[in-house]
Amino acid sequence: MGEAIIIDAVRTARGKRKGALSSLHPVDLLARTLTGALERANVRPEDVDDVIMGCVTQVGEQGMNVARGAVLAAGLPVEVPGTTVNRFCGSGLQAVNFGAQAVGSGAAQLVVAGGVEHMTRVPMGSDAIGGDGPASPGLVEQWPNLVPQGLSGEMIAAKWGYSRRQLDEFAVSSQRKAANAIEHGWFSREILPLKLGERTFDRDEHPRPGTTLEALAALKPSFKEDGVLHAGNSSGIVDGAAAVVIASKGRARSLGFKPRARIISMSVAGSDPVLMLTGPIPAARKALAQAELSIDDIDIFEINEAFAPVPIVVAQELGIPMEKVNPNGGAIALGHPLGATGAMLLATALHELERTGQRRALITLCIGYGMGIATIIDRKID
Repeated sequence: MGEAIIIDAVRTARGKRKGALSSLHPVDLLARTLTGALERANVRPEDVDDVIMGCVTQVGEQGMNVARGAVLAAGLPVEVPGTTVNRFCGSGLQAVNFGAQAVGSGAAQLVVAGGVEHMTRVPMGSDAIGGDGPASPGLVEQWPNLVPQGLSGEMIAAKWGYSRRQLDEFAVSSQRKAANAIEHGWFSREILPLKLGERTFDRDEHPRPGTTLEALAALKPSFKEDGVLHAGNSSGIVDGAAAVVIASKGRARSLGFKPRARIISMSVAGSDPVLMLTGPIPAARKALAQAELSIDDIDIFEINEAFAPVPIVVAQELGIPMEKVNPNGGAIALGHPLGATGAMLLATALHELERTGQRRALITLCIGYGMGIATIIDRKID
């Protein structure tokens, strides 16, 4: 198996719901991200073997293979193909992993992978409308107790004994870390500025840097009357896109690209579909075992903050020091554009490794129906 090399990884700033990106069609949002990634990496469009993009709500403006639509909207050669994948919230990272697998196997030499989600224009859950919905008689017979993700988050908090205050403290920490990163410009290298009319959009819109425990305590529970989860300790609804340029070592050298990191391990795992959000635990263990690494060998852990209990329980069960988790905040502060988030987290991890001079990062996300996905990147390239 050959090596998959990351040439560059970029993302848009995350736009809040009905915010800066609301007037931009998701296909065009992805097209501009794709074009920007290629230009920044100095990749000729004709050298791209495939475009693989994650997207969760593949209906309406995000239907009909948004990746291929973006290739055409970007004006790339018609010979450049594109495909869209859906592993729920792991879609963006799954697209990257599929791209790395294609490059590693020799089936492709250069792939652009990532994701897009426009949650303003294509609301979450829009694809579940019609017919009898996705819960078939067979599925309900096998799993009669399936619940929405928010209730799964409540179940995790109850099972592990997390109090609302503990979850709110984590949420405040996420906001503070994100605000600090924004203030110091630590996201500037990963963010691809977008020209929107007379303004340039290059700053995440969702963070609330003044968030306090007192403010969060005033919020009503979102999923059950006596619950511990609410809008302030759950991921934000945002719009955005990301793109990762992946090449074989040979292609990178022949075209004069500077390798940034290697993708050294990829995994997916199934978990209890009712508890649902604990999938990163087995997925991370699997990725570490494949790479013959331990928790101590990883410098940064990007664990998606779908709900505050998720990164807390993953860190607890794997024995990860919390100072290694989401050093620049996560989805509670920044937002979670479903199909793009995994690729965004990889971009954030890569740039943070470079900024701090560290070596390895593990990126992992929980996934609906009880799954997890994990990827390990390493800046050391032989």
